[in-house]
Amino acid sequence: MSGSSHRLVVIGANHRSASLSLRDALFVDDAGATTFLEGLKRAGLAEAMVLATCDRVEIWAEDRDPVHAAKLVGEALAAKAGLEPSVLAPHLYTLSGGEAVRHGFSVTASLDSLVIGEPHVTGQVKAAHRLARDAGCCGGELDHFLQAAFAVAKRVRSETSIGEGPVSIAAAAVQTARDVHGDLGGLRALLVGTGEMGELVAESLLAAGLKDISVTAPRAARAEAVAKSLEGHVLAFEDLRDGLASFDVVLTCVGARTVSVTSEMVTNALRKRRRKPVFLVDAGIPGDIEPAVNRVDGAFLYDLADLEKVALEGRATREAAARAARDIVEAEAQGFLRGRAARAAVPAIVALRARFDETRELVLAEAGHDAAEATRLLINRLLHAPSEAMKDKASEGAEWRAMEKTLRILFRLDE
Repeated sequence: MSGSSHRLVVIGANHRSASLSLRDALFVDDAGATTFLEGLKRAGLAEAMVLATCDRVEIWAEDRDPVHAAKLVGEALAAKAGLEPSVLAPHLYTLSGGEAVRHGFSVTASLDSLVIGEPHVTGQVKAAHRLARDAGCCGGELDHFLQAAFAVAKRVRSETSIGEGPVSIAAAAVQTARDVHGDLGGLRALLVGTGEMGELVAESLLAAGLKDISVTAPRAARAEAVAKSLEGHVLAFEDLRDGLASFDVVLTCVGARTVSVTSEMVTNALRKRRRKPVFLVDAGIPGDIEPAVNRVDGAFLYDLADLEKVALEGRATREAAARAARDIVEAEAQGFLRGRAARAAVPAIVALRARFDETRELVLAEAGHDAAEATRLLINRLLHAPSEAMKDKASEGAEWRAMEKTLRILFRLDE
């Protein structure tokens, strides 16, 4: 019975396995998620969810056959990217069973992000869950897993200081912006890229009094979505060079392995600004702003390491929190897997009890009121089929030893 139970499967590409351009090609936005999930459902994958962020594009699914599920998802993602499945395959990873559970818990608890502890990812998983549920693709098993993942994330947040680092970094960015410009109310800010850390800093600036923010990104649809969530404007990515001079604060979080903002662009912008200073935060991993910007008079460039120095007493505190968080994830994953295995055994246990009850009724009818005869018949009937099976297996070496060990455990024969 347990062999036919569903298993969690994760198939996808992240910042470690695929380039930004490939992740962009794979990206499934909210508007397209329902259609994508319906296609998987028609292909035979009933329970699935799409998690698409700047760091990753993953399908979380429940299926009896992880290999079959991975094939269906690989083909669907390849079609989305306009690639042959064989071309995409080397950039995808597939996790199943315990590996998938640990991964899902780690992602939801923000332990698998570029910036460990950033708070957006839990909300992104919840949003993906809602979309899958609304599309009729999140049944009992997947829903049960996701509820467990949210509980793990909540426990990690409440029992460790893992979330304090990114929030402190964002607060340090706000304080430094004030040091450079004074009051934030009359400033204009630009967010370049749609990474979670950049969005977190932008939200902190808005909460601190900033009124005017624009968003630009290589992928226009992502820029529009983030601008909407921040109640800001959109700047076309091709207008970045000419538009840079309009902004007092520039946040970047693209992580494209090529710089988006060069020292030449900043020098030109400062010339147009008549040397009014610019505060730049490079939250990209790898960086988005050319390091030479540090040498441009009037440009104040901070990366995550700089802000972390401002914000935190030491990296050791973050690392200790991360270790504690990973210990929680491991303990919760083991507990979840034990619970799932126990549930998988229930149908076999129910069937066994039904067989015993059926045999008992037959024996009682046959033996009448003779209790001794009834119990003798019951034992013989119940043990006949197992005894024959054991005799058949006794000559098969390793298989028999495994069966014997199981019998001794089940019936406590060595006690």
